[in-house]
Amino acid sequence: MSYSPSSPIKCHSPRVTVIGAGKVGSTLAQRIAEKNLADVVLLDIVEGMPRGLALDLMEARGIEQHNRRITGTTNYAETSGSNVVVITAGFPRKPGMTRDDLLLTNAKIVVEAAKKAMTYSPDAVYIVVTNPLDVMTYLVWQAIGLPRNRIMGMAGVLDSARFESFIAMELGVCPLDVKAMVLGSHGDLMVPLPRYATVNGIPITELLTTATIERLVERTRNGGAEIVELMQTGGAFYTPASSTYVMVESILRNQSRLLPIAAYLQGEYGLNDIFIGVPCRLGYSGIEEVVELKLTDAERNALHTSAQEVRKNIARSQEVFAAVSR
Repeated sequence: MSYSPSSPIKCHSPRVTVIGAGKVGSTLAQRIAEKNLADVVLLDIVEGMPRGLALDLMEARGIEQHNRRITGTTNYAETSGSNVVVITAGFPRKPGMTRDDLLLTNAKIVVEAAKKAMTYSPDAVYIVVTNPLDVMTYLVWQAIGLPRNRIMGMAGVLDSARFESFIAMELGVCPLDVKAMVLGSHGDLMVPLPRYATVNGIPITELLTTATIERLVERTRNGGAEIVELMQTGGAFYTPASSTYVMVESILRNQSRLLPIAAYLQGEYGLNDIFIGVPCRLGYSGIEEVVELKLTDAERNALHTSAQEVRKNIARSQEVFAAVSR
């Protein structure tokens, strides 16, 4: 006996748009599809490149055992109805450059991308990956005016992953047992918190000397530059893509994971009108809660020093923002 429903049943797959088909963006698209999280739209301004990457990923579906649809395009209309929009577009660092050196170059790219994406996906959660991360996230918030829970930057997950890796390598332990938290800007003034770093629940302050911890903290702050110097022709992309994936997954699967991200603060940690890295719970609506840790005076001062540098770069970016917004 056959069953014929009165109306067809429609299954709507979640959709993630990744703007920027460079190494971070294309690797993120691969992560999302092959982990069977969502359909992906990969957008770039270079004609043909996103379509080629999407076709390559589509041809691997049988081998990777998933049926997600990956679309490559230069047309923002094809991003319509996305649940999450990730902006990775922009120029990467070269040896000797800081993330802040990219400020004026990438500001125009990111603002224009956010505005175009917003036209077709006004209900999406927006994640910014482009450097300098904290300022770019602020500009996206200025440009599209969404509530603060739906705009965030990816940085703390990446910085914490680096800190965890360096701890694991130093102690020779499994990285799965290491947990750490890094706050502040995604730059030289980021704030790793050794007090909150543990190996299977044991604080690293009981396992490592103060001098060793300080060395690992400094290596974490320079983690991105270390890779840029080694590669010469680009920067990190595997771990940034994996870090962004964790955020997208927590949102789409409503996991409410506690992750360090660049969030807009309105009084939390004594800071206002700024995007900076703090621990937040992420769920389907985006940021569910900004979690305020009890910081020591030294940690709080370091966070505020980090925020001061972000404010300087926000001020520098406003002329570019005004020009693009005309």
